[in-house]
Amino acid sequence: MYDNTLATKLIEFIENQSPTVIHTYLPMDSEVDFYKAIQYLLDRNLKVVCPRVEPKPVFKNLILTSLDALEQGRYDTRHPAQAEEYEGGYDLIIVPGLAYNSDKYRLGYGGGYYDYFLNQHRKAIKSGLFYSFQLAEYLPVEVHDVPLDFIINCDP
Repeated sequence: MYDNTLATKLIEFIENQSPTVIHTYLPMDSEVDFYKAIQYLLDRNLKVVCPRVEPKPVFKNLILTSLDALEQGRYDTRHPAQAEEYEGGYDLIIVPGLAYNSDKYRLGYGGGYYDYFLNQHRKAIKSGLFYSFQLAEYLPVEVHDVPLDFIINCDP
């Protein structure tokens, strides 16, 4: 139920922002399942780019053309199989996280991949999808951390 609500909120957010190039992770395990929103992007012929996790702290950014053509990557991640690499800029970056705070900082998985990536793409709109219970009163924030521009959660 919450996943569907969050996917719908993300679609509404995207319609309001009108991005043309979107970088997004592909959800795994207990993360918000927003594949419905990713399919929405593909159906509208927007450029969707997903990371393939390389040796720290780098992504190889691959163009997603179908959710049926994915392969397993490092740390149980998934990415587009046999996809073209994308090296341009982004209008919107959808970022994963374990928790977030009221200042829109997020707690990642500790690899530093998104810290490095977000610092390279500061002009892009940065958004995270979180369940409401992931709001934390305190998160450790370091100098290299980049706050998100928007938090999309289950709150009304």
